[in-house]
Amino acid sequence: MSASGGTKAIVAALLANLSIAVAKFVAFLFSGSSSMLAESVHSLADSGNQGLLLLGGKRAQREATPQHPFGFGRERYIYAFLVSIVLFSVGGMFALYEGYEKIKHPHELEHWYWPVGVLVFAIIAESFSFRTAIKESNPLRGKKSWKEFIRHAKAPELPVVLLEDLGALVGLILALGGVGLALLTGDGVWDGIGTLCIGILLILIALVLAVETKSLLLGEAAGADAVRQIEAAAVAGDTVTGIIHMRTLHLGPEELLVAAKIAVRHDGTATEIASAIDAAESRIREAVPIARVIYLEPDIYSESEAAKGADPEATPGGPTAPPAAH
Repeated sequence: MSASGGTKAIVAALLANLSIAVAKFVAFLFSGSSSMLAESVHSLADSGNQGLLLLGGKRAQREATPQHPFGFGRERYIYAFLVSIVLFSVGGMFALYEGYEKIKHPHELEHWYWPVGVLVFAIIAESFSFRTAIKESNPLRGKKSWKEFIRHAKAPELPVVLLEDLGALVGLILALGGVGLALLTGDGVWDGIGTLCIGILLILIALVLAVETKSLLLGEAAGADAVRQIEAAAVAGDTVTGIIHMRTLHLGPEELLVAAKIAVRHDGTATEIASAIDAAESRIREAVPIARVIYLEPDIYSESEAAKGADPEATPGGPTAPPAAH
């Protein structure tokens, strides 16, 4: 996995969640708190999340094969989707079930200092993990808001870890509130309510991640800045006069496919056109290094043909703008 995959943030979250899961489960055994049990399952689920992200990053590095000629970069999207659907949902559904049972059959908390102490420790550990994820994300985020970064990031690992850590911190606060109210009122129902809130939170996070990773799995185009750089690089030479239409597709977070029909001068020889295409490909790769697979088809631009619009079957996605003036 490349540095942009946030390996450091994933490992930090994995270590934090494993230690927290053990501490929470011990607190559950001593106190009987359903919030603690739900939170221990939550931390175990998060640990599994990070394990899947690391596995997906490792498998994505495999070399292309004849059966998979574009490589395995999308494995990172698949494993992120598994994280969002399976593990978050399992944790959320379990918390809902535990909360319902606790409300239906409440009982007084025992050894209250165990869950309170563990929750304080967990909040500190998760805060360090969250800080690491933020630090790793900031160089990639640039001037984007956090919402824009999570929605438009092509590498799925950092958004997953960010939302996991945020969800964990909010869940811990909910668990602490539930335990605290149960102790103050002597009514174990509050512990169940806190557990229900944790379950709802996990399911909401699962839905957000599922929507974002589904979009990546379907195949997203390059960002607007990358598209502009590719277009500018393609027409920088003398022979290429414009782009008739172009499509981009992320084969993985750091692998981009570029396919374009480019307008060339009508009086160019085959050798000149071939050289111009090679030069355009080199300029595109220099401008956008993640453009690993490039297919450029030369054509003669015709205003009358362009006025008819693009053929939807030949160019999926509908008509595109006429080529830029050169």
